[in-house]
Amino acid sequence: MTVATAPQSPPVTSPPARGPARRGALRWILPLGPALVLLALFLAGPILWSVYIAFTNETLTGSASVNSQFVGFANFVKLFGDPSFLNSFFLTFVFVIGSAVIGQNTLGLIIALLQRGRGRVTRSVVNGVVIAAWVVPEVVAAACWFSFLAEDGTLNTVLRIEQEWLYTAPMVAVILANIWRGTAFSMLVYSAALSEVPADLVEAAAVDGAGPGRRLLHITLPLIRRSIMANLMLITLQTLASFGLIYALTGGGPGTASQTTPLYMYEQAFRYFEIGYGSAIALVLLVIGALFSLVYLRLIKVEEGA
Repeated sequence: MTVATAPQSPPVTSPPARGPARRGALRWILPLGPALVLLALFLAGPILWSVYIAFTNETLTGSASVNSQFVGFANFVKLFGDPSFLNSFFLTFVFVIGSAVIGQNTLGLIIALLQRGRGRVTRSVVNGVVIAAWVVPEVVAAACWFSFLAEDGTLNTVLRIEQEWLYTAPMVAVILANIWRGTAFSMLVYSAALSEVPADLVEAAAVDGAGPGRRLLHITLPLIRRSIMANLMLITLQTLASFGLIYALTGGGPGTASQTTPLYMYEQAFRYFEIGYGSAIALVLLVIGALFSLVYLRLIKVEEGA
């Protein structure tokens, strides 16, 4: 005779305890709490306040400094109809393309390429000279280039001519000064990227008869393209917001011949006290920087997909 047995229910498993995980998360979050509060207070707070001010008529003096009013997009309508702003935007574009995209990027890559295979002493000397220009303050760099380009400066003395370069070619002067000061960053980025290029691959291409130009175009540059995009993004954003070097070297002059958008923003906000209008210019500059970043990031993603 068989004895029927009741079906056994599956063992009940208790949900994993979340207490230890939560305590672990709190252990990491609590020490960061004061830092997050300070960041929100002193970083996000001023940014949000500046965005709000851009939509008001607030000034640093007068009745609008006490009773500012919300004016909507009036500052931006005025901005894009202002010939002075359009001129500053064009000069900013010329400055970024000339000194960052073409100047610093290309010169930094050339210096990094020329240092490949050189001795330690040669690399140390070249790196020291290039980096020395990068670490000096902007005011010091401007003073050096003023002494070099002034009417009685070094360049005119060597060429034995009388030419006031800061008045006849101010944009060329600030572009050259920014290239001289900022090339070190691109050089360091490309030096690190080139160190990751397999030497045996380059040597194999040379054995197959590929010249230096073909090896550069078909092997080296494709292998460091992500570094190129990252470097272009960083130096573009840095140059887009450049202020101190131009202000100390030319002051935006003569007239408005070298007045880029950051200098025009400073003039409107702190010389003419139109803080609302100046904040609108700053917001437009921020959006332009964000668009540049999105373009470069998109290109990096396309390269990764390829």
